[in-house]
Amino acid sequence: MKQIMWAAAVLVTPLAAAQADEPARLPATLRQLEGCWQGSGEVMGTPVTTTAQAHPVALGAILALETSSVATGDATDRYGAHLAFGGGKGADEVTGFWSDSFGGSMTATGTGRFEPGGFEIGYRYSDAEFVNRWQIDDARLGWVIVARDGKGVEKPFASYTLQRVSCPVAPANP
Repeated sequence: MKQIMWAAAVLVTPLAAAQADEPARLPATLRQLEGCWQGSGEVMGTPVTTTAQAHPVALGAILALETSSVATGDATDRYGAHLAFGGGKGADEVTGFWSDSFGGSMTATGTGRFEPGGFEIGYRYSDAEFVNRWQIDDARLGWVIVARDGKGVEKPFASYTLQRVSCPVAPANP
């Protein structure tokens, strides 16, 4: 009888522990990005208009951000990116994933830190680390990207200023 009870305890304990575990929660700074944004900026000196929409995924553990931009002087010069953010192991750490319209070979994972009013996260590529600096308040979003070479020298890459806007209403499913 003791063996049966012990076997039942061994089988039930991991199941109960798995059910009791809550999914990771997004840090408050990342939750501030949730919603829709619209604005302008420049990428490598080219003026652009840009939009972004962010929403939680994976049971609220990750924030997915879709962004797109169009050069103001050339409607065919378009770019799109899908970013994913989550908290790191430490309370001040942020992690991320970058994918964009250049395709699967240009994806990257990133790590960084939360800072007052936002966060900084870097994505390593073969030629440079692309450091993204996000500053967030209720209605305004600042996003600056610099390319940092192996010696730590930074060059401006992109900068955007966006305002919070109402999200478009999703079409009803038939």
